[in-house]
Amino acid sequence: MKFSELDLSPEILKALTNMGYQDLTPIQEKTFSPILSGRDLLARAETGSGKTAACSIPLVQMIDPSLNAIQALILVPTRELALQYVEEVDKISRLTDVVPFAIFGGFSMEIQKAKLK
Repeated sequence: MKFSELDLSPEILKALTNMGYQDLTPIQEKTFSPILSGRDLLARAETGSGKTAACSIPLVQMIDPSLNAIQALILVPTRELALQYVEEVDKISRLTDVVPFAIFGGFSMEIQKAKLK
């Protein structure tokens, strides 16, 4: 299945095209619809299979920037993975008003608190 076949905003589709994404990976095909319908899920796939995008694309699609509130929370076990998610969400949402950020230990809490406001 191609990303262009999905009901995604034009801004997200353009960002995905700019990223070189055309076809969904198997993990993306399996998880996209449940996430968009608001279901929680647990999925496992190999490294490099597109798991980060599988979670990030539908979340960015669901966020309404006009609400000016935190609307999604992704919990990950490491700082490196948190930064990977922020980078991926930033690329996907680059043409929207969605603003991703990470909060983790070992970094100024004051700066991180300011991002929440």
